[in-house]
Amino acid sequence: MTDQGTNKTGFVRDDELKREMQGELKANREVRIEEAYEPEPSGEDEPITESFPSGDPGLPAPSGMTAEGVTVRTDLARHLERAIYPAKRSALLGSLQRHHAPDTLVDRVSSLPAEPAYPNVQAVVRALGFGVEDRRD
Repeated sequence: MTDQGTNKTGFVRDDELKREMQGELKANREVRIEEAYEPEPSGEDEPITESFPSGDPGLPAPSGMTAEGVTVRTDLARHLERAIYPAKRSALLGSLQRHHAPDTLVDRVSSLPAEPAYPNVQAVVRALGFGVEDRRD
């Protein structure tokens, strides 16, 4: 007998529920009786838009940084775990690989020297040759 933990339905019921949901997930029509539960498409007079069409939210980069530096810092913060700091290059690369970071980001971090320990994301960004935000007083 296997330990099911907090799952009250069991493996057989899980598989049965997955089969039942497949039709609803693949349906190209309404599957609920109540219209309020259905997602609404955009109206005919409303254009379909992306959140940031050019990939840039249109905000200026903070003083001391370039738009590319902001993008690199954002990607690093997204893919690096907070608990690894202070971190050497090997720990940074391990975290990037665990979080499936883009190859371009992994290549940038691979070019860093192996020895110094970086105390935070800002230090990594600075070591990659990008500026960091000027402190506000």
